[in-house]
Amino acid sequence: MPVNIPHDLPARRTLMSENVFVMSDERATHQDIRPLRILIVNLMPTKIDTETQLLRLLGNTPLQLQVTFMHMASHESRNTPREHLEAFYTTFDEVRDQTFDGMIITGAPIELLEFEEVTYWDELCEVMDWSATNVFSTLHICWGAQAAMYRHYGIPKFELPSKLTGVFDHRLINPKAKIVSGFDRHFPAPHSRYTGNDPDIIEATEGIELLAFSEEAGAYLAASTDMRFLFVTGHPEYDGETLRAEYQRDLAKGPGAVMPKHYFPNDDPAAVPRPTWRAHAFLLYANWLNYYVYQRTPFQLEQIPTAITVPPTVED
Repeated sequence: MPVNIPHDLPARRTLMSENVFVMSDERATHQDIRPLRILIVNLMPTKIDTETQLLRLLGNTPLQLQVTFMHMASHESRNTPREHLEAFYTTFDEVRDQTFDGMIITGAPIELLEFEEVTYWDELCEVMDWSATNVFSTLHICWGAQAAMYRHYGIPKFELPSKLTGVFDHRLINPKAKIVSGFDRHFPAPHSRYTGNDPDIIEATEGIELLAFSEEAGAYLAASTDMRFLFVTGHPEYDGETLRAEYQRDLAKGPGAVMPKHYFPNDDPAAVPRPTWRAHAFLLYANWLNYYVYQRTPFQLEQIPTAITVPPTVED
């Protein structure tokens, strides 16, 4: 089934060339079903690339989705044209009175900043607090996951000795969790970050459960016990070439670039990487949409605030 996106969105042509089922507003209005409303808070600098990556995964489900993109009004994007944001994005003020079945908060390359030093931290806190009453289930990615665990549960991040980049082996801690339904006990996933979260602190925190872990990369997947919030510290949405592009960008900045581990065949940067994580990435998003959103969200969107249980939020 399709993902409903604007006709002129750049991602549309790429997805159609890959045989991903996308739909226009005109066709969607003729289908007698309610699409799931998904809000994507895109914090990544390369917003257009991230749009394509996320829509590719969301479009591989038997559900019709109506996707809305949002950017931070308190931050000026330097890598995405203003015209693109004005055409395809909304702001929090424009959606704060609305309700959504699901929301995705992406990562952002700002891990080394303290959360409170981020220019749009106050606005993002508003969004995360609002999600507890206006969104049925929220999926947080990489820095977005760290920010949400800190905001909702007071779980801190810590700086790593060097950049963690590459494709790492993970093992399931709770294979019965719906989000990992159909997963292998061990599975690959890409990471690209400078900070991490202590898995012992996650496991000791009430209201959140650690679901998957990597001996090299640390905590990977966690969820609130009420299934409202999901936290993914890696980047399963990455294309096969994304880590290569990041490595080349780091090399261009000067010495000290870290080559992604377990990514290039024979650790040869000239070799073509194999995206071994893609099947589990598609499964992760399908499980989220099915078990955490579609199966549990009320049919009447206006009933979402009364149908959800508000999780604890750490006081400012």
